[in-house]
Amino acid sequence: MNAIDLAGGIAMVTGGAQGIGLAVAERLKASGAKLALVDRDADLTRATAAGLGSDVLALSGDVRDEAAMAAAVAAIGEAFGAVSILVNSAGIAGRNATVEDYPLADWKDVIDINLTGTFIVNKAVVPVMKTAGYGRIVNIASIAGKEGNPNAAAYSASKAGVIALTKSLGKELAGHDIAVNCITPAAARTRIFDQMSEEHIAYMLSKIPRNRFVEVDEIAAMVAWLVSKENSFTTGAVFDLSGGRATY
Repeated sequence: MNAIDLAGGIAMVTGGAQGIGLAVAERLKASGAKLALVDRDADLTRATAAGLGSDVLALSGDVRDEAAMAAAVAAIGEAFGAVSILVNSAGIAGRNATVEDYPLADWKDVIDINLTGTFIVNKAVVPVMKTAGYGRIVNIASIAGKEGNPNAAAYSASKAGVIALTKSLGKELAGHDIAVNCITPAAARTRIFDQMSEEHIAYMLSKIPRNRFVEVDEIAAMVAWLVSKENSFTTGAVFDLSGGRATY
């Protein structure tokens, strides 16, 4: 593992109790950052935080809840200081169905968590970073947001929205020492697979030239550099982790 110096950093990771969020949290802590996990599964978040050791704060909250996210940012401020690193990993896959058969309620649920939730958390953190004069933000999108997966329109659309949100916010904050970037990983074998059909999982694998799913530690490695001080110029960018699938 390459050494990334995040000493003095105060990191907020949504969806940090499991999966990609947990892998990122572990890497950030190993790099010296103080850490706050934010997840709607309160029991799992507490257990995960306890397993990570000292300087880890467990906060329960739904990213769709603006008041809860504002309270989380405030709680981190009281415990550690101003959030300087934000990684938005909270998200769901939603069901696999064609557009014509996709229930509107399910569509709204995916969009609300994956896209609106990412917007709400960014909205809560940006003022803190602007006041401090420093920040690093990584929004986790997906290759589906670039390529579009059949029978996953809600997920694909939500992640395309995360890409556009990242580009917009990166331009808004370009005059500050605040970098806003996103990553577009291929699927990783985490509990999010429980929400997908075996047919859809096989489809995703068939589209990856490397012929395997991305490992969560590979995602965490890229995020660690993106949230470091060394990433002092790049903002509003999309970093590919698709194993060669991306066509742009």
